[in-house]
Amino acid sequence: MDTTHFRTCPLCEATCGLEVTVRDGAVHRIRGDRDDVFSQGFICPKGSTLGALHDDPDRLRRPLVRRDGRHVEVDWDEAFAEVEARLVPLRERYGADSVAMYLGNPNAHTIAGAVFVRPLIQALATKNLYSASTVDQMPRHVSSGLLYGNPGAMPVPDLDRTELLVILGADPLESNGSLCTAPDFPGRLAAIRDRGGRIVVVDPRRSRTAAVADEHLSIRPGTDAAWLLALIHVVLRDGRDRVSLSPVSGLEHLGALVEPFSPERVAPVCGIDAVTTERIAHELSDGRRAAVYTRIGTHTARHGTLCSWAADVLCLVTDNLDVPGGMMWPTPCHGRPVPADRPPGGRGFRTGRWSSRVSGHPEVRGELPVAALAEEIETPGDGQVRALITVAGNPARSTPDSLRLERALASLDLVVSVDIYLNETTRYADVILPPPSSLEKSHFDFAFYGLSVRNIANYSPPVLEATGPGEHEILARLALIVSGQGASADPELVYGLVTGAIAQGATTLEGGRLQGRDPGDLVAAVAHLEAPERCIDLMVRTGPFGDQFGEESDGLSLQVLVDHPHGVDLGALEPRLREVLRTASGTVEVDHDGLRADAADLAATLDGAPGDELVLVGRRHVRSNNSWMHNLDVLVRGKPRCTLLVHPEDAERLGLTDGGVAVVASRVGTVEAPVEVSDAVRPGVVSLPHGWGHDADGARLAVAARNAGVNSNVLTDGAVLDPLSGNAALNAIPVTVSPG
Repeated sequence: MDTTHFRTCPLCEATCGLEVTVRDGAVHRIRGDRDDVFSQGFICPKGSTLGALHDDPDRLRRPLVRRDGRHVEVDWDEAFAEVEARLVPLRERYGADSVAMYLGNPNAHTIAGAVFVRPLIQALATKNLYSASTVDQMPRHVSSGLLYGNPGAMPVPDLDRTELLVILGADPLESNGSLCTAPDFPGRLAAIRDRGGRIVVVDPRRSRTAAVADEHLSIRPGTDAAWLLALIHVVLRDGRDRVSLSPVSGLEHLGALVEPFSPERVAPVCGIDAVTTERIAHELSDGRRAAVYTRIGTHTARHGTLCSWAADVLCLVTDNLDVPGGMMWPTPCHGRPVPADRPPGGRGFRTGRWSSRVSGHPEVRGELPVAALAEEIETPGDGQVRALITVAGNPARSTPDSLRLERALASLDLVVSVDIYLNETTRYADVILPPPSSLEKSHFDFAFYGLSVRNIANYSPPVLEATGPGEHEILARLALIVSGQGASADPELVYGLVTGAIAQGATTLEGGRLQGRDPGDLVAAVAHLEAPERCIDLMVRTGPFGDQFGEESDGLSLQVLVDHPHGVDLGALEPRLREVLRTASGTVEVDHDGLRADAADLAATLDGAPGDELVLVGRRHVRSNNSWMHNLDVLVRGKPRCTLLVHPEDAERLGLTDGGVAVVASRVGTVEAPVEVSDAVRPGVVSLPHGWGHDADGARLAVAARNAGVNSNVLTDGAVLDPLSGNAALNAIPVTVSPG
């Protein structure tokens, strides 16, 4: 007998709706949900593989503990007892900072990662917190923090209403969108052109997205910030600036900051001629609805924060910020509502509340740069990292100078990993705690509803019954161990703290609909639900569209979402600067010392003629998401994708042949990769995808090992960081290339 289930795909940021058919307890078919209010049937190759992922024989079903150098299966109580016996004494002897934590990208795709990681972080109380954010999007957080006082307030392009979309460092036809939740990105781009709009892609490679754009500008890697500052320079120089957004402060200093970045001076550095730069600046400022979307290619660079800031400021001065068709802020259904009489502003944003022990890197959003993790493990002294907890992360493949980090991982006294695979990182683990598969747990997109190009809400119950503890329970039990409650303590202690805090926040919100209500009554009203669902119900019901526990008869609740399995459409984005603004001044703060200093450093490099050295950039593929998806045959079969793209001119000069082998060397490492000669990449640039290198001894990834590829992060220099965010520079890496 067949049963049909509807759920949101958790494998990328697009949040596409899936129709899952189960036959005799197993997944029979997965296809796009044509009735989904957001994706309307769109699906990429990854979405159809959830059944294969669930059935993957390499996926861990029971905990593993290292015994005599081998990983052996144990029961859950034994695994947690092992963690307690080893972690607690180590932490007591060496202090809280001796235990580091690394959070991988998949945490953004799960309920547990969004809600139940926090109690574990609080229990650890370590300064050594790391995540994939500092090899990904931390510059976007910092620029939003500086401008709006709110590092979570990252505006997204209003794709469905814009008339001009400028894309830098992104390939959404491969990534499905990133920090911009938009199912069917191809269809949305086509709609822009159908309504007479234009798409401009700025990328050193003719990506899939660049190939369908109206215009492709082949920029030199690492120079996006200079080019964006040149656009602002032209807008101000030509008197085309229009700022209707209010309140804003610091604009009087903007001219001095961008003055060195004339289009003529920037042209030889960026590889985009001055006439083109002036034309694009005029198009952005001619009154049409326009958006400037920057992503990982610009964020993972030496001036990533400056670049992200410049993109938003460019939209600000062309009157394309917080307006329909420009860059706008979504209204997540689970967010805290903002009372109408609340004055703008808040506590503001700052970094550097502490610094890393060895190199003095400043803290950002409670984290240190993951590029510093290896040295914190290697360097003796008070606060040396001796233990590591990883949750859904593979830093041995996703972080800079990977070989150094792997040596450091091997030296640790204890590694505990929450992961479904024995992979290149967890092979160093002493205990591995595997959560259920995606189909065995419920789903709600806490992270991506705050980045969505349309306000929607969707809840997905589990499709299959889990055979072990939920991910939320695993994290709760770890938090209880760290906090001294013990391995056998009841996870309800943690669930109660989490739900109590949510209810307390709703009932103490000044001017809120629930101000003065007893938070215990709210908690009691959801007590019959599983722990993740309690949190969803509390946040949705107290959110901006919620029923406010009976105050709004037609408002949202978890039950409403259950009753609408294809999702609930909450409408187009609306202007909401006042709601997101948290700066101490109550204004959009354009001027900051750190940004001016970084712009001055960048300006000092403009007069140096570009050399002949090659630089390396990454690239994405629709069948991959970082290193996640390479153990599924259906996604890796076919033509090898982990190739070094080389322009024909460079290939001839270097003696490289298509299909041959190249030796690629940087300051920190060397790899050998198969060559793919292609004019899709500009001369002077080579491209290698990230997330590969699955030939590690001790990992159990049979399919990935047969399609190993090479690890591009062997070449990434951990010493080169964006100074304002600590983000690693994974792009524009100087390399030498020679025949293998």
